[in-house]
Amino acid sequence: MINRRMGNLLGAIWCAGLMAYALYAQYQLDLDPCPLCIFQRIAVVATGVVFLLAALHNPGNIGARVYALLIACAAGTGAFIAGRHVWLQNLPADQVPACGPGLDFMLEAFPMLEVLEMVLTGSGECATIDWSLLGLSMPAWVLIALLITLFAGVANNLRRD
Repeated sequence: MINRRMGNLLGAIWCAGLMAYALYAQYQLDLDPCPLCIFQRIAVVATGVVFLLAALHNPGNIGARVYALLIACAAGTGAFIAGRHVWLQNLPADQVPACGPGLDFMLEAFPMLEVLEMVLTGSGECATIDWSLLGLSMPAWVLIALLITLFAGVANNLRRD
């Protein structure tokens, strides 16, 4: 059985692997990420950073509970965003929101809370399915991966070593 520190290191490696595939899909498969995809990536990176910090810190039981909460927040936020993305992709064509401005423009032109609201509302580009595996789109796989990450990370950090 692996100890808590090794479990956290494996969680960080898992998140790095998710990001490596996202970058491969972007730069080798020419799948440009939509704004919701970018926020999912931020959540995966944040989750990986928490795992890495937990592995480096190797806290006692109280500190591990704090890391479990941070992992749950980061992965849970990413899972929420991925779930929203999957929901948008499954809307009937007549209910898909119109395409909006790019994320770069929104970040320059609007305050951050307004950008978050616009991104989470989604746009037509977020409803497009450019890639699928076993009938599931990339956001669906990200949702599954983040839920696994959330539960494994919390379980790993709540157990006693």
